[in-house]
Amino acid sequence: MRNSWKIRILIGLAIVAFAFFKKCANTEVNEYTGKEQVISMDPEQEIAIGLQSAPQMAKEYGGLHLDNSLQAYVDQVGAKLVDNTIARETPYIYEFHLLADEQTVNAFALPGGQIFITYALYSKLSSEDQLAGVLGHEIGHVIGRHSAERIANSEFWQTVAQGANVGADAGGLVAGIGQNVLLGNGREDELESDNLGVRFMIKAGYNPREMITVMQLLKAAAGPNRAPEFKSTHPDPDNRIEKIEEAIVKYGG
Repeated sequence: MRNSWKIRILIGLAIVAFAFFKKCANTEVNEYTGKEQVISMDPEQEIAIGLQSAPQMAKEYGGLHLDNSLQAYVDQVGAKLVDNTIARETPYIYEFHLLADEQTVNAFALPGGQIFITYALYSKLSSEDQLAGVLGHEIGHVIGRHSAERIANSEFWQTVAQGANVGADAGGLVAGIGQNVLLGNGREDELESDNLGVRFMIKAGYNPREMITVMQLLKAAAGPNRAPEFKSTHPDPDNRIEKIEEAIVKYGG
């Protein structure tokens, strides 16, 4: 019985060691942001995941909006941001989608360049600059490779949890720790995308202060009962506004 327990410990340690070895092997520097990241896929795989997931994501938000003129406008602003920034130098395929959902105020990006904004959010925007702020932020998520990084971190913690489960029945605890790490990374991702969005707006000739207006709109849409920052994957809107102000000063907007 004791030997069996020792073998389990050794196997568990081996699995955990493999997870850390794989994490180190997959660590690289993002050439567009300079950030060191753990990435387990190449850009072509990111593009494939985004293209494969896009139809289902659109379906969950009521499908694509039927007004072609509104979609063309979103495409135009998105293209202006891509063509005038480092986004054009990346291997990603940028496609912008206006979703029909009139209730959910949201915008998001899939790996590889698939970017979405709901009509509920679009209808609250009052200028092209504000739309550019939303789309620029989402382009930041793509270039920041945030989805790919979360996937790699998730794989890492799943492997560690598996090793802990084999060695000491502690997989649930370790998986919980991994979830907390992912939540923390989420806040950093949002702030990095805000920073990149400011840079993209300035490069494309938009007023970056309109991103602050977007943050105020999102804050109002969330209402007074929004979750406190420590319980959320997103930074508090007031903290984001402060960082956006700093970025505007830094990049001369």
